[in-house]
Amino acid sequence: MRPIVIIPTYNERQALPITLASLARDCPGIEVLIVDDNSPDGTGRIAQAHADEGPDVHVLHRKRKQGLGPAYLDGFRWALDRGYSHIVKMDADSSHRSVDLPRLLEAAKDADVVIGSRWVYGGGVRNWPIHRILLSRGATALTRIALCLPIRDATAGFRVYRADVLEKIDLGSVTSQGYCFQIDMAWKAYRNGANIREVPILFVERSEGQSKMSASIVAEALWRVCAWGIEERLRTIAQWRTKKRRPS
Repeated sequence: MRPIVIIPTYNERQALPITLASLARDCPGIEVLIVDDNSPDGTGRIAQAHADEGPDVHVLHRKRKQGLGPAYLDGFRWALDRGYSHIVKMDADSSHRSVDLPRLLEAAKDADVVIGSRWVYGGGVRNWPIHRILLSRGATALTRIALCLPIRDATAGFRVYRADVLEKIDLGSVTSQGYCFQIDMAWKAYRNGANIREVPILFVERSEGQSKMSASIVAEALWRVCAWGIEERLRTIAQWRTKKRRPS
């Protein structure tokens, strides 16, 4: 395995050094790509300073804030171009604990996509208000119903993808953000036949910086998942009608 951890950043100058130190402690030698959206607080400069200290940290500087989805997509392309075998998605704010990463990487030896799941047996959250719990569980329930996606934590952002799974996905067709980006990528991987496994993790609410969650992110997930579900039902009906018309 030749994994790399992709960490998107925007105004994470307080949280990023803590996350990098944790990764170095719990996953010695693992490489990290920081994708910074020209953070006004100087996160990009801090990231570059870490990259200049050694070969395990890389930085992709983007000119402006373009959102979580595009940041990950640029990171995926960067990693695929350089031949990494497994690509890890991880937040900069320590809500995704680096101590859980070795278990996710171990599971990735036998799975195409590994999801660090809060809602399978053994997983959980810490310091989350009830409305965030209801929102996450509700989004996953909607996804399971609308898309028939057999995942218990569809909005989870702590994941490991095999490189060949990402290569099968048309990354240029992915335009979603936030919660919806996580659902979109999982659904595309599933439709391409990926073997998806969920591993329990403890998600810890960030203690540094501010959450990027917003009403627009929630609204996007709601309407996109409903639209995808309708499209999938119509596609299934069309296929059934075509099959029925064929002479026996």
